[in-house]
Amino acid sequence: MNWENIVGQSKISEKLRNSVAEGRISHAQLFSGENGWGNLAAAIAYASEILASEKGDAVRAKVESLQHPDIHFSFPVTSTEKIKTPTSNHFIKEFREFVLENPFGSLYDWLEFVEVEKKQGIINVHEAQEIVKFLSLNSYEGSYKFVIIWLPEMMNEAAANKLLKILEEPPKKTVFLLVTEREDLLLPTIISRCQLVKLNRLTDEEIAEYLIQEKGLNPNDAKRISVSSNGNLREALKNTDSANEEFETFFVQWVRNAFMAAKNPAVLKNLVKWANEISSWPREKQKQFLTYCSEIFRQALLKTYRAEELVYLQLGAEGFNWDKFAPFIHGANIAEILEELNESSYHIERNANAKIVLLDLSIKLTRHLHKKAA
Repeated sequence: MNWENIVGQSKISEKLRNSVAEGRISHAQLFSGENGWGNLAAAIAYASEILASEKGDAVRAKVESLQHPDIHFSFPVTSTEKIKTPTSNHFIKEFREFVLENPFGSLYDWLEFVEVEKKQGIINVHEAQEIVKFLSLNSYEGSYKFVIIWLPEMMNEAAANKLLKILEEPPKKTVFLLVTEREDLLLPTIISRCQLVKLNRLTDEEIAEYLIQEKGLNPNDAKRISVSSNGNLREALKNTDSANEEFETFFVQWVRNAFMAAKNPAVLKNLVKWANEISSWPREKQKQFLTYCSEIFRQALLKTYRAEELVYLQLGAEGFNWDKFAPFIHGANIAEILEELNESSYHIERNANAKIVLLDLSIKLTRHLHKKAA
């Protein structure tokens, strides 16, 4: 959680440090970027830089371990059997462990970490009241106070409205750092009150270097994985472990049944069963699965057109022949398949009936798989 541990973002890091050195510290800043770009780590490092400029470098350790008393973390939470009106304070211990273990984690990763992945995390009005209460107290160390809000796009309307006024006119020496992955989902009134810090997509070289130095991958594997990660370190890290074994199983079931259903309508019942099972997953997991499927189809396309140096992932499920499957994915159907997957993810994100969405996707896939190459 310091500048040295942030992957890439060198220009932004330098700009932020210079703003502290020159005393140009905006009271509300919006760190915008994907989770795999290190936006939360950058916000924490920035808070550390500000406090160290006044209190010396000794303060950095408390900030980087997420233990500084003048920093309040707000993040999506959900109710449990024991906690009916949850706030971030109820989960702060778990949040510290989560961020230190996985600074590139997503909302789904967080909900899975606290074992409530089937629920939807939000930042509620009770959390907004906790922020107001925190800011009403004097600074513990007589310096700046920070409110770091991770995923402010998950604030409900009541919470957002309560924070608007204090966000515009915060107490003296108070800094709001909002860390968003979906800037487009924030209220325009919130965006207008913040100075934007736009993080950049990581380069393939930056990701490969991290995988080699931190994960011990050999250069060839690191290069292949970095190229396929679309500049997102979280995606790259996912592709270095075996976390996708469950997804592989369901993908293989899906394409096998979709292929056979075109000539044997009786197989449709298997696709119905498949859709029912996937729809029982948390919505975030459903979306992650569809993203995984998109990547598998892209890998098959690369295999079809003999771009072997870019193929980092091959399915190894028993009885599944990757070499025979790949030729069915080609230039005449890849765009349609990816578009259908994106559309399905979009509708699931907006709470459409997952069973209907996934079954419709499956029926369309049966046609796409049998489309002849141009």
